Amino acid sequence: MFKKSLLFLCFATILVCCNQSKDSKEVMFICPHGAARSPIAAAYFNKLVKEKNLNYHAIFRGTEPDATLSARTVEGLTAEGIDIKGWKPALVSEKDINKAYKIITFDCKVPSDNVSALQEQWNGTPSPSKEYESYTASVREKVKQLVEKLPEN
Repeated sequence: MFKKSLLFLCFATILVCCNQSKDSKEVMFICPHGAARSPIAAAYFNKLVKEKNLNYHAIFRGTEPDATLSARTVEGLTAEGIDIKGWKPALVSEKDINKAYKIITFDCKVPSDNVSALQEQWNGTPSPSKEYESYTASVREKVKQLVEKLPEN
């Protein structure tokens, strides 16, 4: 009995070790208030990379963050079945910038001189607070194109 248990434990350990994935690469979306554009983009990005089983994840930040997500963002993402419990705009930090694999900005600049991550600007997108459907259609397409260009890791 002891040998069978030991054999099972060894086999289970090998399976777990072999199936561990590398740390996922972080994509950071930044907008001025961190309350609408960047969280919506991060939500769509995370949904798409999960569906494609890619080893990436997104976070969102603001250069001058609001206290909460915009009401329209909460309403829209919740209606789409995206769990946003605990989501709160946060100030982009030097640590965030240094950790990011890729940085996408919406009508703002990365507040650092030491940006080593790949950067892309998605300026001029419609305001999600005023044109939610137009914004989400635009950002979904941009996120789709971004994900298609990501190297598999």
